[in-house]
Amino acid sequence: MSTNSNVNYAEEKGGYYKVLIGLLVLTTITFIQPSMFLTDATFGVQMLIGLIKALIILFYYMHLKGETLIGWTVMFAVFIVVFFFSIVIFDVQNFQYSDESYISSEATSGGSPTAGHHTTGSDVVSEHTSDVSHEATHSEH
Repeated sequence: MSTNSNVNYAEEKGGYYKVLIGLLVLTTITFIQPSMFLTDATFGVQMLIGLIKALIILFYYMHLKGETLIGWTVMFAVFIVVFFFSIVIFDVQNFQYSDESYISSEATSGGSPTAGHHTTGSDVVSEHTSDVSHEATHSEH
């Protein structure tokens, strides 16, 4: 078993330094962008810069540049996440009862302050004891 690894470490080291400088430049742009340019689309630009930085880190520092199976797996996972987030975003934007609260709405309580009142264990016990005492007073008469 022979290992023919003719790796030029100086060249690889130079590549890592280029990636590091690129990440530092993108980080600088991340801090400068909100006050200097494209201020109307700050969120989108920040997300794009973050995506580029994440891809650079994945490909170069995590050595996924030549991997195909991991790449397809990551792409599938990203597709699933984006798909479900888009469903939620679409559902939230089209929510038809956003101005009503079902916890304190007059429509659910029927206008009565006690219509939504649920009896607790202590309420049931007090009703039971009052019924027993009421029956006891009637039987004495």
